[in-house]
Amino acid sequence: MLVLARNWWALPLRGLFAVCFGVAALAWPGLTLAVLVVLYGAYALADGLFALIASFSAFGEKGWEEPWWALILEGIAGISVGVLAFAWPGITALALVYLIAAWSVATGVFEIVAAMQLRSELPGEWVLGLCGLLSILFGATLAIAPESGALALVWLIGAYAILFGSLLLTLAFRLRSQARQVTAAIESSPPPV
Repeated sequence: MLVLARNWWALPLRGLFAVCFGVAALAWPGLTLAVLVVLYGAYALADGLFALIASFSAFGEKGWEEPWWALILEGIAGISVGVLAFAWPGITALALVYLIAAWSVATGVFEIVAAMQLRSELPGEWVLGLCGLLSILFGATLAIAPESGALALVWLIGAYAILFGSLLLTLAFRLRSQARQVTAAIESSPPPV
């Protein structure tokens, strides 16, 4: 847990990128599908990279102190989907909807697993679990109603990204607060004899 709190900075980067992506999607709803694919690809790629950075920054002298495989798999999934989006820029709207849906559900499952693994060590782990539930609901909604128009898709993606990013920012600042408390406790303890 201490390692995660020390490396809290990776979460606000993910959250900030998600919020920026969401605002961009809502500000320019007339985006063409090609631009949407590029924006989504960049978002998924960056989110995957930040997830990997967060997982690998937890690697200590004794290896991983926690079971970080869920975060690693989430990062790999995000990078894979981002690369696929760039490799197929002429992807159809329906294929893009299903690609986003699959990635969202996979990401949500990994986040819920990570929240359950951290529940005894992370106060507020429910925020990460809520992020996972939101991701699963978003993916399921897209899979159930793929025929919704491109404009509706842009609005849905934008709202999801803003909400998801805001929740990650909340979790990040809880971790930062905990890191400060742990550091203060360590500094105030007497030196070992």
